[in-house]
Amino acid sequence: MADKQPLPELISYLDTLPDPHILCDRDYRILAANRAYRHEYAADRDVVGRTCFDVSHRYAAPCDQAGEACPLKQSLASGQREKVLHLHHTPEGEAYINIELAPIRGAEGEIAYFIEKMEPLGVSHGLPDARALVGRAPAFRRMLELMARVAPSDATVMLQGESGTGKELVAKAIHDASRRSERPFVAVDCSGLTETLFESELFGHEKGSFTGASARRIGLVESAAGGTLFLDELGDIPLGMQVKLLRLIETGTFRRVGASEFLKTDIRLISATHRHLRAMVNDGRFRQDLYYRLNTFPICLPPLRERRSDVPLLAEALIERVAPGRALKLSPAALACLQAYDYPGNVRELRNVLERASLLCDGGTIKPEHLPAEVQEAIHDSGEKVGASFATMGMAPIGANASGSSPLTLSDMEHVALSARLTAHHGNRKALAAELGISERTLYRKLRQIRQ
Repeated sequence: MADKQPLPELISYLDTLPDPHILCDRDYRILAANRAYRHEYAADRDVVGRTCFDVSHRYAAPCDQAGEACPLKQSLASGQREKVLHLHHTPEGEAYINIELAPIRGAEGEIAYFIEKMEPLGVSHGLPDARALVGRAPAFRRMLELMARVAPSDATVMLQGESGTGKELVAKAIHDASRRSERPFVAVDCSGLTETLFESELFGHEKGSFTGASARRIGLVESAAGGTLFLDELGDIPLGMQVKLLRLIETGTFRRVGASEFLKTDIRLISATHRHLRAMVNDGRFRQDLYYRLNTFPICLPPLRERRSDVPLLAEALIERVAPGRALKLSPAALACLQAYDYPGNVRELRNVLERASLLCDGGTIKPEHLPAEVQEAIHDSGEKVGASFATMGMAPIGANASGSSPLTLSDMEHVALSARLTAHHGNRKALAAELGISERTLYRKLRQIRQ
């Protein structure tokens, strides 16, 4: 085994790097942190000697024992670089960070140290934020991991998900995390456009090319030059236009309506659909060659019912957007109703529900009576298992409903209670464990059970 003290030259080298880096040993202890790390993530406090999982997550045990992917353990097993997306504590609150960990081998070839580079994802948070993608649920984090992988490249991305899941927000987030972030992001709604209108919108037209074309018009492809073109509702593109879109992808060239020469452009293409495009290909309603060119890197956006634990975070962020300056809060009973509902309209529907509730609420607390009837009734649906917390946590218990159906189970109550209290503590698990009078290890176990 190599000497436990790293070479001073290695530590000095880390300080020259502009991005945050730390040096760890095999026992997770931080041996050095460069200036960029101390400034961005340690608030200039000394972290040397502490474990990486304590500093970054406030965990009492390594990440893999607390339900996270541990890049250090993965690197020990693979002997190679490892990349993961983690939710880290920072001076500004919790934020998603891209971690790239590289093993450093000793003189005999064994892994002695690890250099860990940290890069903020910048477009998502684990806490309520009025401007960014918000969430902690496993399905949401899997989506973010794919976004983090593809954003730095120029790969064509296809976003697949139900209506209201936030496909344009995700597309914009990928653009903002890419090397094209300083260039335009242009969104095109492909639904409801005729073939002629679609071609003119996308590629532009020359003066006199059709009735009403009184001047040359620059199309959206030209407007997006150097940046990202986002095609929403991809499945609605007219079949006759699909071959021209294919040419744009394959050659980077297009022609304005009424023009004879082809123009060259440099764009990154992101598309989105809620339709089953593979079935449309089989039915002859969508070109197979175009489908495979657009589907280079598919990302599935989870429906809200698959990330119920994110409802408290999303609700807090959305309330800030729909009722800025009012400091509205959700009552425990209202939150229980929101988490029990299925949201066929997904996050868009949650926003509409909260906007309606904010208009009906005269005080500072949104209650169940301010919610639509279908949301109020969701808590009593025997097919759903979401409840409120214990009275000792300041949350009103919910028992059997008027029709005599069975009361909610203890596990159901814990689901909402722990999620709500964790949000109240801004993700600080140590503080929540102290409030509940349980060990952090017990809390981690309960949180993992909720996420499953």
